[in-house]
Amino acid sequence: MKLKGKVAIITGAAQGIGRSIALALAKEGAKVVVSDISDKIADVVREIESLGSEALAVKANVADSEETEKMAKAAIEKFGRIDILVNNAGIYPLKPLVEMKEEDWDRVIGVNLKGVFNCTKAVLPKMIEQKSGNIINISSIAGAEVGYLNLVHYSASKGGVLGFTRSAALELAQYRIRVNAIAPGAIETPGTRVLGEVLKQVEQTIPQKRIGQPEDIANLVVFLASDDSSYITGQLIVADGGLTIS
Repeated sequence: MKLKGKVAIITGAAQGIGRSIALALAKEGAKVVVSDISDKIADVVREIESLGSEALAVKANVADSEETEKMAKAAIEKFGRIDILVNNAGIYPLKPLVEMKEEDWDRVIGVNLKGVFNCTKAVLPKMIEQKSGNIINISSIAGAEVGYLNLVHYSASKGGVLGFTRSAALELAQYRIRVNAIAPGAIETPGTRVLGEVLKQVEQTIPQKRIGQPEDIANLVVFLASDDSSYITGQLIVADGGLTIS
């Protein structure tokens, strides 16, 4: 097991990519803090426990710094340390720029970008004390590589996550804390399934001719969370079936 004895916090872990990440880390021996605003986190905890690993459900809104601090505190009280943080929580409500209101912008930036800042700040004191840590930010090809219609706020937030990742990696290397980002392409999740025919059209533009699965991202997180990637920091890894090179 690559992560035996490690403690991981995953945000947005109630379903989709976050759930798959939580399960993948648990299968590699990590103790997992499952965080989200949804009550479904209890179901994910039960799944992890059925695998023989330990887990803790913590409801938290990543846009609220008080709640993220409580999340980190709960992790330390339960498991004594924090080794891995996966900033996965994100929202992507479609809205044309000409119709976008300030509150639409603030909501997306608050979760997708400020949430990364809040959660990172919350775990840093413990990671610095340990002189070790691993932060993995889920960005997107939107903003990092390409643009999409009706997602100006989302693309801006995910582009910001990439900038945050690189600068944070530079600052935190002295504490033996690594920071990397993953940019998923089209991934089949409860949120993207509602796109129906649009998702099928996207599939035809992907060189691999398939929509990605949450496990494709989860497996990459396991790699970045383990010592297999010990010399990698400040990087963006694109996982999109070749979409952005076609």
